[in-house]
Amino acid sequence: MTYKNIYENLQQLGGETKLPESPETAVLESVANPQADIDYIVRFTAPEFTSLCPMTGQPDFAHLMIDYIPAKKLVESKSLKLYLGSYRNHGAFHEDCTVGIARRLIEEIAPKWLRIGGYWYPRGGIPIDVFYAYGKVPKGVWIPDQKVASYRGRG
Repeated sequence: MTYKNIYENLQQLGGETKLPESPETAVLESVANPQADIDYIVRFTAPEFTSLCPMTGQPDFAHLMIDYIPAKKLVESKSLKLYLGSYRNHGAFHEDCTVGIARRLIEEIAPKWLRIGGYWYPRGGIPIDVFYAYGKVPKGVWIPDQKVASYRGRG
């Protein structure tokens, strides 16, 4: 497998692309994992994730951290960025956004293991943190702590 071969079908990388209208219409692209013979972790951090409250239409903000151990596929990062950006006009509760992102990634790339931490900023004075994990960690893989502090406000 050559690197040219694994990248040749990507449609969004290297050109101008518009933010998808919704998470359902967003395209998550993947490439073959050129290091599939070993287990390692990939981390994506989205400190400025936004979505909309489905009841009020007001914006919600979160710091998302996605860790995964790839199997045969890697998610292409620009497509992930666009997918996450598509939530800006999407109304859903924090739990639905966080778990929905994890499920979509699992569907698209079938990782060996995945976890997502959704560290949501306060809504109605209450911060909500949502965590989801899928699969078993292979023996010998170092899984770093997400080290996202609990919300403390000004105090």
